[in-house]
Amino acid sequence: MRRPEDGPKLSADPEGESRRIMSQAETTAAAASGPPEAVSPRTRLLLEGPVTPTLLRLAFPNFGEAAARVAFISFDAVFIGWIGTDALAGVSLVFPIFLLMQTMSASGLGAGTAASIGAALGAGRTREAAGIAAHAVMLALIVAAGAGAIMIGLGPEIFRALGAEGAALEAAVTYSAIVFGGIALVWLMNLTANAVRGMGIMTVPAGAIVAGEAVHLMLSPVLILGLGPFEPMGVVGAAIALLATYGVGALILLVYLFSGRGLFRLTAADFRPARRHFGAILKIGVLASLNTIQLQATFLGLTSLFALFGPAALAGFGAANRLELLQIPITFGVGSAVIAMIATNAGAGLQDRVRAIAWAGCGISALIGLVFAGVAILLPEGWMRLFSDEPAVVAAGAAYLRAMGPTLPVMGFAFGLFFALLGVGSAIWPFLAGALRLALALGVGALVAQRAGGGIDELSLAAAGAGLAFAAAMVLSGRRLLWSRAASAPA
Repeated sequence: MRRPEDGPKLSADPEGESRRIMSQAETTAAAASGPPEAVSPRTRLLLEGPVTPTLLRLAFPNFGEAAARVAFISFDAVFIGWIGTDALAGVSLVFPIFLLMQTMSASGLGAGTAASIGAALGAGRTREAAGIAAHAVMLALIVAAGAGAIMIGLGPEIFRALGAEGAALEAAVTYSAIVFGGIALVWLMNLTANAVRGMGIMTVPAGAIVAGEAVHLMLSPVLILGLGPFEPMGVVGAAIALLATYGVGALILLVYLFSGRGLFRLTAADFRPARRHFGAILKIGVLASLNTIQLQATFLGLTSLFALFGPAALAGFGAANRLELLQIPITFGVGSAVIAMIATNAGAGLQDRVRAIAWAGCGISALIGLVFAGVAILLPEGWMRLFSDEPAVVAAGAAYLRAMGPTLPVMGFAFGLFFALLGVGSAIWPFLAGALRLALALGVGALVAQRAGGGIDELSLAAAGAGLAFAAAMVLSGRRLLWSRAASAPA
């Protein structure tokens, strides 16, 4: 097989978008300073190993990480639900905004970090990759400072605008102030995790996140309910336990990057600001972050629409939506491996192999969605009773799950394609597909809920239709990557 440093040989496709995307990846790699260095055995595995087995090998540790994130999303709601409906409703308003930070850092700037590092390593430029990792740490601190200032200053007004009042508003403001006061821990953990993933190393980020979730599971009931020597702290305890989760993970990953146990060691010289390193991350990360903003804006807008039907509907949607949200971190487990493999192969110019990896990632992601569809369609009330026994809450959430359930496998395929496109440096089309979903969910949803006299069932169907439109737009935008000149890499 041709070595990456020998240079790419692309098949002729002058008008195809896949050719343009691959050319962008090659140009980025060629522009990096310094001569190519020896390719490590791990990088060579990404370049030469059979596609599907290698992808699954990389993704497997991420499923443990995904399980930890699933535990976090599920048990956090369960613990808060013990306090009461008002606390659950208040935190349900904060949670989409918190997940915005989570997904922007993991799938937005984090994806830009992993893709840029993978491309640099695929081209044999190790110090370039180290510089990008250091600049990811700096970006984490900068963005977190801005986000924290906005939410601490404007949080109460935001939650009032979303329909919160009384005890639910008080819970939302209290929880938000603590979480966003320490949001830098979330950004640090996710960007450093993606820096390590960009090396093709998945076990270390997965281990760090699992360790953090173990802390969360131990601390949450103790601090929320006041077990042992601790006084009950309610939503304050929930917020503290959340930050401890990310603090533990960030510490483990920073120590790893500075220890040199990976493919490079961070040094003080790597932290000297360089425009090209910031640009490598932001070129992909900005649009990817905007895409995650759209996703969370969609959920946040739907939250406000369900709030029109009362606290029970709001709490029901918040609990039901968590099943849909669980699909994202599990799919991200596959997506992280897809980004690392595709970016590395794109940096080496292996176009057919990139296409084969994209297909494998989309297929696995669709199967994940099928599992969640089964829960939503077959066990909607059972899922809801994990969070509340109030009939109105269970009924509202079950209605949403029945509507969204059939769309989840299709959405899974679309999410897999999203990560594949990020791996080759194309973020504009996923952004436009997300904009379509946002416009349809909020526009049609508002029409149904406010003007057409529709109820929870109709609003849920509008949300499901918007999701299908997003998936169709994603497949349309990725058609060149998936179908132009069939891949010949082994799968």
